[in-house]
Amino acid sequence: MQKAGARPRQHDHPGGTAGGRGGGGGCGGGVPAGPMEIPAGLMLEPSLYTVKAIFILDSFGQRLLAKYYDDTFPSIKEQKNFERNVFNKTYKTDSEIAFLEGLTVVYKSSIDLFFYVVGSPHENELMLMSVLTCLFESLNHMLRKNVEKRTLVENMDGAFLVVDEIVDGGVILESDPQQVIQKVNFRVDDSPLSEHSVSQVLHSAKEQIKWSLLK
Repeated sequence: MQKAGARPRQHDHPGGTAGGRGGGGGCGGGVPAGPMEIPAGLMLEPSLYTVKAIFILDSFGQRLLAKYYDDTFPSIKEQKNFERNVFNKTYKTDSEIAFLEGLTVVYKSSIDLFFYVVGSPHENELMLMSVLTCLFESLNHMLRKNVEKRTLVENMDGAFLVVDEIVDGGVILESDPQQVIQKVNFRVDDSPLSEHSVSQVLHSAKEQIKWSLLK
């Protein structure tokens, strides 16, 4: 997998040490070997927050869909500035991974769409890529292999449902496109979502509710 703008990666926690060893314990002094207590400040905090953002841009770098899962970019203005910088760095490259503003970005393009998944600088690129692949394949199935701006915009509600089934609050829930489609599969006359646009399904549901209230 080719990387754009790759740089040396730092996988250790800031402030931590590579070996986690204290000084003076190697020889002499008669200190018995045993478990070593790690100062609280050096302990890695467990976190399930793997994904920082998912967004889809058009061929001009304009936002079509975006979900941010932490406060790295707290305002809409900051988010869009970041998206513009990411787009400018990636839209002419053939790579799949970039490093920008201290973050790891994996991306993929299709016709007039650009798909991005953003993680922390020490995040596993393969994990982020599995989210990106699941997102694309799920939308590809839902849009009947017509993954372009027009069809995406027409089925935006469904696209948000797909994203929410893959990642919730930054936590990866699912990486199997078939499972994602099943979970967002509203059925009308036992027909799957792939055969109906979400707008059609929602319209049908609203009509059914309206008529049931009029009876």
